[in-house]
Amino acid sequence: MVGDKVRQCTLRSVLRKQVCDRTFDENYFNMSACLYLICFVLVLVNADIYLHNPRGSNNRLDERRRPRTNANRMFNSENNNRGGYNVGSLYYYQGSRLGIEWTTQHSCADANSHCELVLQYMCSDHIRDGATTGTIPENLAQCEDNNCNTDRRFGMHEDYNYYLECRLRQRNKGLFTADQDRNRQTARNTRQNAAGTRYGYECPEEHDYYPYWHPTPWKDIAVMTNNVKRCQYYQTESENVKSRWACVIPHAVLEENKGKGLIIPNNKEECQKFRWPKNDNNGVRGEWKEFPSHGLPAPDCRETEFTRDNHLGNGLGGHPNLYNWTVPNLDHEKCILRMRYNVSTNDYDGWSANSDLNALKRNTASKVNLADKYGFESQDTAQSRGYVFKNNPQVKLFGDADFSLRLAINTAQFGRTFEDRSHSFAIRPRPADLEGQTIHNLNVRGKRGNIVQVYPGVEYDFVPNTLEAGIGDYVHIQWTGSNTNPANNDGQGLAGTDRNNIVLLAAQKYPEGNGVAYGPGERFGHFGVNYPMHLSNTTFLGLSNRSMETLAFSDPGQFRGEMSELDDAGTYFDLGPRKITQTGTYHYMCTRNNNFSNRDQKARVSVYPYQVQYYAVGYMGGSVSTSDGNAQMIVDEGVFASLQKLKLEVWSKTEGENKLKAAKSTLSVGDDYASDFFVISPQSSLTTDGKTFTFEMKVDDSGSNVDVYRSNSDTFATWTKVDGDISGGVARLRLDRGGVFVARSQSNVALIVGVTIACIVLVAVVIGGVLYFRRHPSKWQAIGTKCRKAERSLQQEL
Repeated sequence: MVGDKVRQCTLRSVLRKQVCDRTFDENYFNMSACLYLICFVLVLVNADIYLHNPRGSNNRLDERRRPRTNANRMFNSENNNRGGYNVGSLYYYQGSRLGIEWTTQHSCADANSHCELVLQYMCSDHIRDGATTGTIPENLAQCEDNNCNTDRRFGMHEDYNYYLECRLRQRNKGLFTADQDRNRQTARNTRQNAAGTRYGYECPEEHDYYPYWHPTPWKDIAVMTNNVKRCQYYQTESENVKSRWACVIPHAVLEENKGKGLIIPNNKEECQKFRWPKNDNNGVRGEWKEFPSHGLPAPDCRETEFTRDNHLGNGLGGHPNLYNWTVPNLDHEKCILRMRYNVSTNDYDGWSANSDLNALKRNTASKVNLADKYGFESQDTAQSRGYVFKNNPQVKLFGDADFSLRLAINTAQFGRTFEDRSHSFAIRPRPADLEGQTIHNLNVRGKRGNIVQVYPGVEYDFVPNTLEAGIGDYVHIQWTGSNTNPANNDGQGLAGTDRNNIVLLAAQKYPEGNGVAYGPGERFGHFGVNYPMHLSNTTFLGLSNRSMETLAFSDPGQFRGEMSELDDAGTYFDLGPRKITQTGTYHYMCTRNNNFSNRDQKARVSVYPYQVQYYAVGYMGGSVSTSDGNAQMIVDEGVFASLQKLKLEVWSKTEGENKLKAAKSTLSVGDDYASDFFVISPQSSLTTDGKTFTFEMKVDDSGSNVDVYRSNSDTFATWTKVDGDISGGVARLRLDRGGVFVARSQSNVALIVGVTIACIVLVAVVIGGVLYFRRHPSKWQAIGTKCRKAERSLQQEL
């Protein structure tokens, strides 16, 4: 963009709606009367982010050293050099459920800062992990056949043509850059990356700003934010649903003239005026071209989950930060996933900041007004006390006192974006026998070493650590590792190698407490022990003995290899999808890595005898339904004040009866069941201010009067009738809380019988009365006298 015609805030300011100086359409990125932007500001330097599942690379390939070799190899992570996992790839089936786990150094969902997390993926035939830690060249002559896009030695995500356009495209001059020098004119020079340092073929401006205003190969998955009222913008401006515009100039012209002063315009007006050579009407012209959207659903947008400052670890309850991704319906062998992390400061209004507030020259204060924020009577007074937004200001806290305190502020780092990307993975079509089935991915995260040696990575763990599934679901067990971890990292088996297996834990002989199992049904194994269960005693998830042997020995390994510590197994293992045929809660471990004094690689799977659906719903609303469509929960925008992790279960009538019996309770209302049992968790209040959500459940209302009742599953102590509309075989309820819901019928036959009995009793009373007074006429006369007196008394009162 040119000058101040269009003003934008940085990816690291704070999300805002920016009113523009003029009305425009495709002239300025096909946006109407106002330009909507997503902006972020990062508070401090070391707010790293690390992907743990899928394995985050942090620009690492297969180094034997703890630090990565080349921070510029593929993308700009801004992370610690020790982060990342050595290369290893997996594949996932279309529509399967994949748990994405990560850690961040600074807070989210906390008043101390504003946090934004952006998840995206990309698939391309050119994507590869590479065979060298060197950065892919910019000079095509340094690549095989003068084609860096196809030179398999070098890792590559974005391709060369994408970077070439970025390198030569005019930067957005409407952005807030504070006191940073932006004398260079292209999109590779940003407030965070003023020198335009190259990281693979990533575009620095696109790295720093979201959603980017030019075409990109990235597809949006989700945005997690502290301010969900901005979600509408994220979803309507996402390239998933909205086209982009760009000035197109033949790549041959760009390649021939790079370094010769050619700059690609970033708006329609200047694109249509573009000539190369300059002022040559017969030269190459620019074409202002629309690029269609990706044609995908808008990204999921929800609240961030809480994490605290200066803590590169788990969230609340000691559980990892997690986003459950439904793998898209595509067929591609070369895909990657990336996650960007931004934390904003509220020292100034970054949401409305633009180029008008930039410093006039480098190393002078920007025009950001801090007076009102910090209680000064004027901006001049604030500036005289050092309250200015520039690098390392010195502030006078005590007025005229002749000393100051220097603040550790770097305006480039107050606008900093952090990123991690996975190694490549594949997305494959489902086999015919898996169509319509629920598939859970069960993987391994972490690498060999103790907690200090692997940090900021993590030690071994299964992902998810607790998997909850329904009978008949499928689990796809798969993991990958490396043979080139640092040789002196702690661990069992051959030095430097990752190996894993799965065996069922033995039951604890003397259970602690009341021994209540986590999850449904019978408990298999126990977390408190470290010996495996005899395979002859039971099964794991109902799998065959052959499958359990394969899990135990990571078969196939080396033919007749030594497998006591799995040394001759490969780094990669794939059991393939297996159907879960047995209910219960299964505790399992890895025999090689479960060194109880140093690391604990254990997990569990809870298998319910009924359907279980999970979904996180927050302020933006959403829905969760059973796979058979018999129940659906619909939450409108604004009904939930915060993120709620919902679970929807379906119990058969028999299962519900069994749970009532186990709780020593009964259901005394109604005559018979007119539905299954439907359970919404949490079962406590979910809304505030009297707001409600809709719950629809299938009922049998043919020939009966049907009512829906609610209880809590802890005791089933009371059942309360729930008002709602019941028609056409569906009960539509308005609720403010979860619970157990079931429909009960009051049969018409019972009503007719009841009315008939009442009539018979009434007739009997009348006949009996007539016979009595015939036999005792004096009694009837006495009653008549009293009635006449009562009549006269009533007339006197009136």
